[in-house]
Amino acid sequence: MADRTRPRRLLVTGATGFVGAAVLRELTRRADQGVELRLLARRVPVDSARVDGMAADGTSDRALREAWTAADLTDPASLAGCCEGVDTVLHLASLIGGDPEQCRRTNVDGTEALLAEAGRAGVRRVIQLSTAAVYGDGPHRGCLEGELIPEPVSPTSRTRLAAEQAVLARGGLVLRPNLIYGRGDRWVVPGVADLLRRVPAWPEGGRARVSMISVDGLAGALVELALGRAEWTGGVLHAVHPEPVTVRELLAGVCRILGLAEPTEELSRDQLAERLVVAGGPVGDRRPALLTSDRWYDGGALWRLLGRSPGPGFADRLAGDARWYRSVLRAG
Repeated sequence: MADRTRPRRLLVTGATGFVGAAVLRELTRRADQGVELRLLARRVPVDSARVDGMAADGTSDRALREAWTAADLTDPASLAGCCEGVDTVLHLASLIGGDPEQCRRTNVDGTEALLAEAGRAGVRRVIQLSTAAVYGDGPHRGCLEGELIPEPVSPTSRTRLAAEQAVLARGGLVLRPNLIYGRGDRWVVPGVADLLRRVPAWPEGGRARVSMISVDGLAGALVELALGRAEWTGGVLHAVHPEPVTVRELLAGVCRILGLAEPTEELSRDQLAERLVVAGGPVGDRRPALLTSDRWYDGGALWRLLGRSPGPGFADRLAGDARWYRSVLRAG
């Protein structure tokens, strides 16, 4: 039987990343709930009590400074003992990009090494953050968990799927978000802003729908699951807001917060890809594919498990983060 007299201990990997920083902000807000943290990072932050501008009070500052441990998923020896005394592992770390071997070493071998440490320490609760990109190219329309056969198309998503399989084999829980936005986002809204500046057009009229979730909404769900606010028995959950967002709503929202003029023309997927090449876009740019095909998923199971609604939708959340986005994108 678990010892209820001691604080719960939570191990978080990837604590310096986009989602990890939001999870730390959420945990800091819940500092009175008796949770001890162990934070793994390849490099401990210089100011280890603050991540991505997170400010904490004095007590939380000290707790965060003492919680950091330097460890590298690609070096199993550095993980030795990291799970001792831990109740739940919240595995947020992954390599996004890189060649297939780099992705395999971090995402697959690193996850297996972490799980081995968790097994040695007797940790039975493991939650992994994965991605709906494991499903591959769409169209995907309102699919439930288990309805799609994963068909990943990149080394990142192939190795993240393999990591999922290792977690699921140990009875863990896997969350698959699609597009994540909010404070700390360096890809979704910045990528759309770059697209609009290079080729101001509606991709296929902006009719495609995509699943999205704010990073704060995702962090809240992860923390509630990690702290045992909801009983779960493993498996896969879609971590998305129930209301999909049209690409037109996405682009219009970015135009609104950045003061850009909305597009006046429509382009097909192929036309957009051609114009992006002319405008100096990156080789193999995936944005034309991502913005012209439906990729939305049924996320109701997660919110039913948590017993609450996911909160505000895309437009309201984006408006709340507008100042942050303007500050990081002001140089154009």
